[in-house]
Amino acid sequence: MPKPLGVDACSVPVSEIITVEETDVHGGLSGSGKWQKMEKPFAFTVHCVKRARRHRWRWAQVTFCCAEEPLCHLWLQTLRELLEKLTSRPKHLLVFINPFGGKGQGKRTYERKVAPLFTLASITTEVIVTERANQAKESLYEINIDKYDGIVCVGGDGMFSEVLHGLIGRTQRNAGVDQNQPRAALVPSPLRIGIIPAGSTDCVCFSTVGTNDAETSALHIIVGDSLAMDVSSVHHGCALLRYSVSLLGYGFYGDVLKDSEKKRWMGLIRYDFSGLKTFLSHHCYEGTVSFLPARHTVGSPRDRKPCRAGCFVCRQSRQQLEEEQKKSLYGLADPEEVEEWKVVCGKFLAINATNMSCACPRSPQGLSPAAHLGDGSSDLILIRKCSRFNFLRFLVRHTNQYDQFDFEFVEVYRVKKFQFVSKQAEDEGGDLKERGKTRFGQVCSDPSPCCCPVPSSSWNCDGEVLSSSAIEVRVHCQLVRLFARGIEDPAEESHA
Repeated sequence: MPKPLGVDACSVPVSEIITVEETDVHGGLSGSGKWQKMEKPFAFTVHCVKRARRHRWRWAQVTFCCAEEPLCHLWLQTLRELLEKLTSRPKHLLVFINPFGGKGQGKRTYERKVAPLFTLASITTEVIVTERANQAKESLYEINIDKYDGIVCVGGDGMFSEVLHGLIGRTQRNAGVDQNQPRAALVPSPLRIGIIPAGSTDCVCFSTVGTNDAETSALHIIVGDSLAMDVSSVHHGCALLRYSVSLLGYGFYGDVLKDSEKKRWMGLIRYDFSGLKTFLSHHCYEGTVSFLPARHTVGSPRDRKPCRAGCFVCRQSRQQLEEEQKKSLYGLADPEEVEEWKVVCGKFLAINATNMSCACPRSPQGLSPAAHLGDGSSDLILIRKCSRFNFLRFLVRHTNQYDQFDFEFVEVYRVKKFQFVSKQAEDEGGDLKERGKTRFGQVCSDPSPCCCPVPSSSWNCDGEVLSSSAIEVRVHCQLVRLFARGIEDPAEESHA
């Protein structure tokens, strides 16, 4: 039985071994005295994952010594055969690098921290350094992606969104699915997406891995982790506007983004400046939100049960959603349970829909701490008109452990579809209002006049501005997969 060099005991899961190689330790044996009895020890080194603090992973090496050469070779052969059986691991990857995102360190981060690990793991890559916006999306429509085991994006949430739109769009085109139809059943892509964080916030990476660390993300890709994630489609009429995986925000977050886009010359500080300006403006927006509650889910937005690796809520919710869809397909569903839409109308400071917690270093709990990555639902958060002081109290809750939904002016619902139409669009005779009267009955009205007569806001869709004031949103359960495993519980990390 081989023993680790210089330590008394060491356990390495095969699933977290990067590679193994024969090692020459002759003349370099300076461990405990018991190994000095070996005149000519033979050794092999295991390159593996080591857990660090705050969900970080590190590349580690453990050297094992054997008294006999045949035993050493047997261990090497056995471990290599076990690694070959791990078919979920990628062998050939397409890498897109955004050299301009965040602090402009994407290319350097990849070359210094990621590429050497891919080489160690015998992963071959084709690298494309993007030169303009939407280049990654357009490339995924044009090139042959069947030869790759996954797509890796090096950059921020914007770069990930490009790859996401390109991959989903290419998959639907190949399957003959019309993305512009709001009720179209989208086809999941067989390829996984890996995220190497190199942006300003990296919300998607933080919410799925628990940290924004390039080495950690690279190791998740190498060991072949897989995490299914919901995607929301955003339509206006019969036109697809965008897909969303993190935040779809109207009012406050839409205004912050729209204002910050005019101040790119300020760098990352523009978000703070625009946030303060928008907060002081204190605009509220009148409109109607209609939504279909997600009855298939086994959790709720306020149950304080966050999404974690191997999440039971995501697994169970998907099973129940599939059963619900089968009943509907074969006409077995209870007519009273079909399409029970709810309507909420009034004046709002913000309307947020989150498919994930939207956690980031500034807001470790996120906008909706108990939102789940793959349960087929979105948490719809409505912040009604209130004083600046109360709205500030709500915003501060995002940075601490207190329940951010525990306010009279905040409502939160777990939904699988929703529609929004602004008061301005209603007054102009928008189609959604007429359809709303037919589907939901008479649309409610707020008798009190708005203190801030601002007609409409913009939507912040994963960091991109959408100007439509009438949208329809639908959650597609586990439409894409990432090279990730979800955030691990501290107990699991310490045990590992």
